[in-house]
Amino acid sequence: MVVLTFCVFSQYTFCQETVETPEKYTAHNKGKFYIFWGGNRESFSKSDIHFKGTDYDFTLYDVEARDKPKGWHVDYINPGRMTIPQTNFRMGYFINDHYNISVGVDHMKYVMTQDKRVRYSGYYPNLGSYNENPSADELTLDLDFLEFEHTDGLNYIHTEFSRVDDISKYIGLPNTDKFQINVTEGLGGGILLPKTNSTLLSKDNNDEFHVAGFGLSAKAGLNITVFKYFFIQAELKGGYINMNDIRTSKDPIDKASQDFWFFQRIIAFGGIFRI
Repeated sequence: MVVLTFCVFSQYTFCQETVETPEKYTAHNKGKFYIFWGGNRESFSKSDIHFKGTDYDFTLYDVEARDKPKGWHVDYINPGRMTIPQTNFRMGYFINDHYNISVGVDHMKYVMTQDKRVRYSGYYPNLGSYNENPSADELTLDLDFLEFEHTDGLNYIHTEFSRVDDISKYIGLPNTDKFQINVTEGLGGGILLPKTNSTLLSKDNNDEFHVAGFGLSAKAGLNITVFKYFFIQAELKGGYINMNDIRTSKDPIDKASQDFWFFQRIIAFGGIFRI
């Protein structure tokens, strides 16, 4: 009887020890694929823009620019009009629990501020005939003289290497697979493929996408994952853009160049799934 009782107790204890708690889906990221879509607002530093063609060569200094926001709009989810707002698309893969590699497009919009008085140097034909009112070293950015926009858009196509860390436990939230808070940081680099809307000195604009230069960026963000597979992500992203080959007219000789800093505020929605 004693032997039988010992065997039953031993078997019960062994079964208790071998029963494991199911691992949470959100406990590990390695092998997962994610994708997101969202919108942004942008700010740009002042920049010097150099214009050069057959009969002109001049530079505008400290030119200001702004973005062109759409606001909360159905176009963000309308397949036929998704490229009209300022958007962010990204897809990536986790190579381990913390690090992922991704590719994406930040569709920004850059609009030069019109009617500003700026410094300039160089020469161009028909000086003073475009309502620009030139003085010794200043002129006005009148629409007859120059319209300069990357509005379809300032497309930053780039790769990012990012880190993600679950901070839920540090703020007293258990890992339930229903709600998780992560922080993310990353570095990126890629090309600029703008479609520049420019009417310079009454020339027809060049309405084609063109690889114009490169960009570098860094970001930090907060990710909230709900019900294992879905998330909302807010990011602050800044970087440097250098475009030394901007098409300004249908004549391939007409070019512009500029470099500037940018800062984005991004909100995106996405999903994360194991492959």
